[in-house]
Amino acid sequence: MAHSQWAAIFEQKASALEHGDSWILQFDDSLVPNCPDAGWQQYIRTTSAWFTCIDCGRGWPSNRVMVVFHMRLSGGQGVVKVRRFRQNCKMCEDAPMDEPSVTPENIDIALENLMEKIRIKCYRENLGQANRPFVKMDVKSPHEPEHCEGCMQGICDRS
Repeated sequence: MAHSQWAAIFEQKASALEHGDSWILQFDDSLVPNCPDAGWQQYIRTTSAWFTCIDCGRGWPSNRVMVVFHMRLSGGQGVVKVRRFRQNCKMCEDAPMDEPSVTPENIDIALENLMEKIRIKCYRENLGQANRPFVKMDVKSPHEPEHCEGCMQGICDRS
């Protein structure tokens, strides 16, 4: 879904944090997994999404879509940067990387789990480690690391 869908769900969930701080969501395709800036915390999430090739229009589902969040709370202002990792078409030569289209339900699940991580990492709440699982898609073919940006960067759990 578009950035606006992520932002709207994020705003709704962040407003339910009971600490009085304001939070914003920023999309940042330059985030480097496992290298948050000093003072930032990280959360990496797998979800499912649909991809559509920009070149040929072919579409495919994936249950191995990596999403990286970097978060920081400072002086009552919280910032979450998010990077959704892309995939490219296996049928097209030199295909560009395509953005994932995540269902509203899986955006909601990812951001609900992010809010738990914010409460644990930024507010030091003891919530345990329970993550709500994402809703998987019916995927007929195996994950293909050579077409997965997450695998190329070494963070995909199937790389």
